[in-house]
Amino acid sequence: MVATATKTQLVLPETEEVEQKLATLRLTGAPAPLQLGKSLDGFQKSDLTPLIGTEFARGVQIKELLKAPNADELIKDLAVLISQRGVVFFRDQDLSIAEQKQLGTKLGELSGKPASSKLHVHPITEETSELGDEISVISSERNREYVNPKARLDRTTLSAANWHADITFEPVPSDYAILKVHTLPSFNGHVTGGDTLWASGYEVYDRLSPSFAKYLETLEAVHEARFFHSIAQALGNKLRDGERGSPGNVGSQLEAVHPVIRTNPVTGWKSVFVNPNFTKRIVGVTKDESDTILKHLFNLIQLNHDLQVRFRWEKNSVAIWDNRSNYHTATFDYGAEKRVGDRVVSLGERPYFDPTSKSRRQALGL
Repeated sequence: MVATATKTQLVLPETEEVEQKLATLRLTGAPAPLQLGKSLDGFQKSDLTPLIGTEFARGVQIKELLKAPNADELIKDLAVLISQRGVVFFRDQDLSIAEQKQLGTKLGELSGKPASSKLHVHPITEETSELGDEISVISSERNREYVNPKARLDRTTLSAANWHADITFEPVPSDYAILKVHTLPSFNGHVTGGDTLWASGYEVYDRLSPSFAKYLETLEAVHEARFFHSIAQALGNKLRDGERGSPGNVGSQLEAVHPVIRTNPVTGWKSVFVNPNFTKRIVGVTKDESDTILKHLFNLIQLNHDLQVRFRWEKNSVAIWDNRSNYHTATFDYGAEKRVGDRVVSLGERPYFDPTSKSRRQALGL
C-alpha cells in the first residue's frame, strides 16, 4: 500500500486551530440559488463570449445604480449576473473609492454571504495606506520591483503561470472583486497593453469526464501563499496577521484547505476550485498523483481559449468578477510604462461542495 499524506500532515498546526475556530461560525452562503431578476433589463449590455463576460454599454454608471430608488434590487441582480457570467465590465466610470467599497460590500450582502464576512485586508497592505486597509493598489511598478523582480529580465516562464483566483489561501476567501484601472501603458502614442483575461471554472468542470468529476468531488486541496512574507519584508511592511475581514482569516500561516470542486451558492453551479498561484497539494493522494491531477486541471484553465474572455482596459474601466468560479491573469506585455488600478476584494462564505448542485451546462439544459 502506497502511503499518502493526510490533511494533518500537510498543513501547519495553526491552520488546524483556525479550522476549529471556523467550525463555531456560520460560514456558508445563501441557502438556495438566486434567480436573476428583471431590474437590469433596461440597461444595454452585450455578452462578449457565449460562456463568460458581459459588458455594459457606455453611459451606464455604477454610482447611479448605487443611488437609484431600487438600488438594492439592482445590486442584487448585478451580483447574480456576475456570478452567472463570471465577469462584467463597465467603461468610463466616475466611481470613487468610497463607492467602490460600498458596491463591494453590497454585492455580497444582498446575495446572501455570512454577516461575519467583510471587505478583505490583504496581508501586504501597508497599515498607513492612504486609501485604507480595504484597497489593494495594483501597481506595475511595485510588481516589477518587489513582487516579481525577475520578470523584467527572465522571459522563459510561461505567461500562463499567472492564472489565479484571488486570496484562496484564506480560510474564508473572496466572493466578488472590483478593479478600476486609471493608469495604463502606451505604445507608439496609443494606450495599449496590460489586458486581463478571465476563465470560467464552471466550464472547466463541464469538460471533465463524469467519473473523474465525481472523484474530484471527494477531494480537498491545500492553498498556501507564504511567499507574501518575503514581499512584505521587501516592501518594509509588517505582514497583516490580525483579522483580515473575517474572524477566520487570521495569523501568518496564509494557508487553507478547500474542496477541489466548489458549489457557488448564488448560482448553485459546480466549479473547479484550484489555481496555479496558490494550490500546492491535493490531500489524500501521493505527491505524484497530486501533481498529475493539478497539472491537468491547470491546463484546462490555461490552454482552452474558448472558455476565456480578454478585456482591453481603457482609462477608468471597471471589471467585477466572481472569484468562486473564475480565474484571471494580467498580461505583462509592456515595458517600463505604468499600469495602476484600485481593487476591492469582498469576502464570501467558506468554500463547500453541495452534492445536489448541478453543473452550468446541466442547469441551463445545454
